[in-house]
Amino acid sequence: MKFLHDFLQKQKPMFEKGGKFEKLHYLFDAQETFLFTPPAVTKAKGVQVRDAIDLKRMMMTVIIALIPCLLFGLWNVGHQHFLAVGDSEASFGAKFWIGLREVLPIIIVSYASGGLVEAVFAVVRKHPLTEGFLVTGILIPLVLPVTIPLWQVAMATIFAVVIAKEVFGGVGMNILNVALTARAFLYFAYPTDISGEIWTFLGEASAVDGYSGATYLGIAATAATTDGATLVGEMTKATSWAPGLYDFWNMFLGLIPGSIGETSTLMCLIGAAVLVLTRVGSGKIILSVFVGAYVMGFLFNLLGLNDFMTIPPHHHWVIGGLAFGAVFMATDPVTASQTETGKWIYGFLIGFLTVLIRVFNPAYPEGIMLAILLMNVFAPLIDFYVVKANKKRRLSRATV
Repeated sequence: MKFLHDFLQKQKPMFEKGGKFEKLHYLFDAQETFLFTPPAVTKAKGVQVRDAIDLKRMMMTVIIALIPCLLFGLWNVGHQHFLAVGDSEASFGAKFWIGLREVLPIIIVSYASGGLVEAVFAVVRKHPLTEGFLVTGILIPLVLPVTIPLWQVAMATIFAVVIAKEVFGGVGMNILNVALTARAFLYFAYPTDISGEIWTFLGEASAVDGYSGATYLGIAATAATTDGATLVGEMTKATSWAPGLYDFWNMFLGLIPGSIGETSTLMCLIGAAVLVLTRVGSGKIILSVFVGAYVMGFLFNLLGLNDFMTIPPHHHWVIGGLAFGAVFMATDPVTASQTETGKWIYGFLIGFLTVLIRVFNPAYPEGIMLAILLMNVFAPLIDFYVVKANKKRRLSRATV
């Protein structure tokens, strides 16, 4: 590494002001700071705030927290493949290899397309190329189905980086979660490729009789809108090829069809522990999302107007992407509420709205995506009124 560091230092003058490649200074600076510790230090006299946590370390912490979801997702892609084709004897290595073979190209396309856009904006706007896209580039593939066409991954990533991030000024300025914006783009632009029975990779193999690639929420939404069909009956038919597939603990572990990285609630909770212990993610937001979902599910249980409403409240925690969204999307420090009280309100409303959307709008059975994007917009308003209330209370205690 010393050889590489010395080589870069020799090339550095050409990328500084007055150098031959002055316009590419920020691209050179990005790869230098990515590989090595930045040489800049605080020199001013007086009191300074020093902290080991900077943007690079924060982003790397999130990536580390995502590793359990990624690794499990790679294995589950292969597991669902062999389950669908009726090969129950497949080895761990065979399952993992299929997942790696199918998911790796999606990750590469996400990083390549989004990274190119960020590099162009860095050169044109003459601002540093930060590590923010390291997280976004892996989040986008994890919230997509394994069967998504690669050209759609590129389009969605470019759209999200340009529209949800760069038009607002870049890192730290966006009001919408970038990864969820990419998913929302695909959901509305190409609904047939991101919804329906497309969650399991089959390749050239044929599925066993009775196979259904639909998710739990997709089946539940269909049951809620089908005359004479009951949710229990629909789930029974859906699992005829894999008995017990939609058992609560099976869903908690993540052994079900779904997006690449969001099926396992257990892996999401491991990631949550990393984020909370390192103080990178807010435990208040994560907890309040789960509480909000449970409260809404409990209220629907009391009404019980259809089979969808009778889903046990705790089941909403382990179906769809609620856990993944609560841990890795709702806690985005840029788009979430910043005040401590606001975090409780923000998270609770995300969970509350997620279940509300699932039950009342079968066209969008997932719910968590739209709930987070909606609350991203309202997060500044929540903080405004929290701060206003705090000021009012403090003024009432003030004495002249």
